[in-house]
Amino acid sequence: MASSLEGLYQQVILDHAKEKHGHGLREVIVDGSHPVRSGESRQYNPLCGDEVTLRVAVSGIDGTASERVIDDLSWAGEGCSISQAATSVLYDLVVGHPVTEALSIVADYREMLRSRGLVEPDEDVLGDAVAFAGVSRHANRVKCAILGWTAFEDALLRTGSDADPLEGTSRTTDGEVR
Repeated sequence: MASSLEGLYQQVILDHAKEKHGHGLREVIVDGSHPVRSGESRQYNPLCGDEVTLRVAVSGIDGTASERVIDDLSWAGEGCSISQAATSVLYDLVVGHPVTEALSIVADYREMLRSRGLVEPDEDVLGDAVAFAGVSRHANRVKCAILGWTAFEDALLRTGSDADPLEGTSRTTDGEVR
């Protein structure tokens, strides 16, 4: 059973690496009906050469934290299938959702990846991202799986709005969002 599940997870990763959801940097479209702020981040993994540039658009920026929504996410990058697929999965999980919900998903994903296989991921929350649970047992691959997600967090910080889209979250001393 475990090997068939692992095979399914490998297929999910390969499918997302081939059909990269949200791939291709897009300009943020502002229609004037609601304020939108965008931020961009480029992340690079010097251990393997993977890189991701990610752009995020947040609407409802003048509202409360729970009213801020990920309007769009686009990205470009090069690297292994894990880094590319993980960023594709991120797109599916956060676009159209409130920033607070998106950050909760990122936190659950990060916890799963750091667990070394000890945390059972919640498929209802993480969807296809559970396919990366096995990556947590390989420390050198965790950086690949988190690269686009780190770019997402950083891009949110760079939206340049007066209202911090991450308001109500805590950060470590190195800026990582918790």
